[in-house]
Amino acid sequence: MYNISKKHKDYILLLVKLVIVFGSLYFIYHKLVNNKLLSFSELQQQITVLFSKNIWALLLILLFTDVNWLLETYKWKVIVSVEKKITFFEAFEQSFASLTASLITPNKIGEYGAKALFFKKKYRKKIVLLNFLGNMSQLAVTTFFGFIGITYFLLYFTINIPYFNSKKLVLIIAITIILFLIIKKIRFFKSVKIYVTKISIYLKQIPKVIYVKTIGFALLRYIVFTHQFYFLLKLFSVETNYITLINLLFCMYFIASIIPSLTIFDWAIKGSVAIWVFSFIELNELTIITVTLLMWLLNFAIPALLGSVFIFNFRFVEEK
Repeated sequence: MYNISKKHKDYILLLVKLVIVFGSLYFIYHKLVNNKLLSFSELQQQITVLFSKNIWALLLILLFTDVNWLLETYKWKVIVSVEKKITFFEAFEQSFASLTASLITPNKIGEYGAKALFFKKKYRKKIVLLNFLGNMSQLAVTTFFGFIGITYFLLYFTINIPYFNSKKLVLIIAITIILFLIIKKIRFFKSVKIYVTKISIYLKQIPKVIYVKTIGFALLRYIVFTHQFYFLLKLFSVETNYITLINLLFCMYFIASIIPSLTIFDWAIKGSVAIWVFSFIELNELTIITVTLLMWLLNFAIPALLGSVFIFNFRFVEEK
């Protein structure tokens, strides 16, 4: 009976691998070939324009991608060391495999499950929490610079903010308070409170040096991919000054980060936000969409292809 169940388990695992990998490959292909914002022929033309320029600049752009993912790998290695020491290659494998799994799941949910499965069952809940901590560190950095960017944006650009009825605002706040009070009385809330308390105790036990390193790697990653976007804009002959461009990028990444989406549509979300943000300096929409798509290809699609190799090589950790 054990052999039969193990055989079925292997078949199910293989099926899951095939769904994740081929699902991701299909979505990448679909976004490149059937793209409503940017046709494949237009993308080819834009890339040709890039290659006709400074080849060393393009190599620098590719180097940004390598550094971005090296930093993400080191960040994960540092975070997970709270529970288990892993090698750089193991962190690399887990980061890329989880990226592939996240492509077809909302808000990177697949990333949490994929990373957890690389560890024994006793570690998995904590691994999910540590992964959440890593993502929150990146969001914290994005939010910090986002506020800087939005402050600059509000100071130097005029935005037409629609009128909002104050009575509606009061009503929304009142309803929110009432719902909160009702939920507080429900037994479910007490259960949630217990879990929150346990999580709080666990997070306090993590050494401060881990938090510092995690934020440090998140900060370096943010600097890398925002400047990768900046240099791509410069390759397309965007002449706007550095301060303005970088602050608009801060705005774009912050706004895009608070919009729920599938990772596969991440470029489209950022593209739509970027079109609106950069419209204030009258940048060409085709340039914005092209750069956004190239960023997605370099930092998500291509690494996801590498991650698919690790997905196929995945084996459940044997419990002892």
